[in-house]
Amino acid sequence: MNKSWIRGASLFAVVSLVLTLSGLAFADKAPPPEAVAAAASAAPSASAAASAEAPAEKKEEELSAFGAGLSKFNGWVAGALFFDISGGAFLHPKLDAAGKEVVGKDGKVEMEGASIPFIVAILALGSIFFTLWYRFINLRGFRHAIDVVRGKYDDPADEGEISHFRALTSALSATVGLGNIAGVAIAIQKGGPGAVFWMIVMAVFGMSAKFSSCTLAVLYRRHNPDGSMSGGPMYYLDLGLKKLGIGPLGKALGCIYAVMVMGGAFGGGNMFQSNQSYAVLKNAVGLGPSAKYVYATVLALAVAAVIIGGIKRIGAATSRVVPAMCAIYVAAAVAVILVNAKHIPEALGTIFSMAFTKNAIFGGAVGVLVIGVTRASFSNEAGLGSAAIAHAAAKTDEPVREGMVAMLGPFIDTIIICLMTALVVVVTGAWKSSLASAGDVDQGVVMTSQAFASVISWFPYVLSVCVVLFAYSTMISWCYYGERGWIYLVDHLGEGAGLRSVMVFRVLFVIAAWFGAVAKLGPVLDFSDLMILCMAFPNIVGSVILAPTLLKHVQDYWSRYKSGEMKPYEPAAAE
Repeated sequence: MNKSWIRGASLFAVVSLVLTLSGLAFADKAPPPEAVAAAASAAPSASAAASAEAPAEKKEEELSAFGAGLSKFNGWVAGALFFDISGGAFLHPKLDAAGKEVVGKDGKVEMEGASIPFIVAILALGSIFFTLWYRFINLRGFRHAIDVVRGKYDDPADEGEISHFRALTSALSATVGLGNIAGVAIAIQKGGPGAVFWMIVMAVFGMSAKFSSCTLAVLYRRHNPDGSMSGGPMYYLDLGLKKLGIGPLGKALGCIYAVMVMGGAFGGGNMFQSNQSYAVLKNAVGLGPSAKYVYATVLALAVAAVIIGGIKRIGAATSRVVPAMCAIYVAAAVAVILVNAKHIPEALGTIFSMAFTKNAIFGGAVGVLVIGVTRASFSNEAGLGSAAIAHAAAKTDEPVREGMVAMLGPFIDTIIICLMTALVVVVTGAWKSSLASAGDVDQGVVMTSQAFASVISWFPYVLSVCVVLFAYSTMISWCYYGERGWIYLVDHLGEGAGLRSVMVFRVLFVIAAWFGAVAKLGPVLDFSDLMILCMAFPNIVGSVILAPTLLKHVQDYWSRYKSGEMKPYEPAAAE
């Protein structure tokens, strides 16, 4: 590999690290709560938003010494992740009705407007880079990706554990969740309908980021003695960079990623999901105080029934649950949109025009772009690398082919499902309603529910079922992500140690699912949520360094595909 390329990528990593440390040093200058809440609410879990929106007067003495310290650490990490790289260029003093500057309780003038968070910039620039580097693979490979996921090239003899389709549904089950229902509504209220436009734009670029990480996952996956596969960012960071002669960096990035994905699995991918799904169900049905223990037990047992069987059982479950829940939700959305068909042109015009208004380009509504980009990035997990763990188990001997399948994830998650939610909220006029707690995830669900209820009076009950299904599917997929991180780390104690002890992780995951539904989680959960966002840093840095290597594989695959060298197979038999 060209040494100048490695030096350039290393410089990128150093600059990113400096910006991160700057964020830690100036955590008190983090962006407005609105920006943090909008970003966190779109993540696989959104309790970081609850932390950012928590009342300032909350007394620290209510927390344990550990909790207070962890809460402060969370503030530092959030300050780094959401550090405004624009230097406050798009912020201005907040004015009251009389035109006077508003002074906060700390004596400082409150600021409002837009910021460009460091983590959003990393995700956006990374996605744009991969799109350009791989020659718009997200567009030219789209039709081929559809053929692959339909089973046209499935070969039962290929190595792997699950089909292309089940790998896709397993990854989708982790991304299609509360963010699709609540996050979109919050983004629209905070950034206006124009945020939807940028959400779609970012999803298109995000397809390339997803392609990159998932192709690398198959390229550098490891074959376990029991026939299973282990792959994902921790493996391609470790093995890929080792082949380039920078093994220590790869090992460090791999271990960091594994720790983060484990923490994120327990928090955002587990406890938050059980906690919020119960809250939504309780509000819809009116459950009593003791019902949460019954719900927690049933949910924990349902999760255990699937995850104990590993990725094959997870794939079998998600291949049924994901299409079903998406079909129910999309069908209801289409019904609402058709009833309001006369408002569709106006809604589309509003979305487009508000993305390019004078305010949207200069100053205040640069936030529209940021909120849209953030919503798309954190909804479909493009750039975080988590989906690569599921796709690494696919039955294929062509890494690039699986990458093609993976890039359909952002398209389905954001361009279809999130866009449906956005259109429902806009055509019904629900986005104009003023919610006092618009930054809260449950209020985002309320806004979406109100939009649907304007046409389908009983839809709030259906929505509560969808939320439970979304949460359940997210949990079983994130368990697999977390256990792969566990296996990678524990294997350092001895070959095969991780696989032999993986049941320990699964049991702990089930226990955490129960506690998530009944307990107040506080700063511990906020910490795990922030770890999910931190996953983007090692993944994008490593993927950029490995980009020249991957490009050779992409060019080889594409030339063979265009020449007709690849022969279709009959769809694989049901597993």
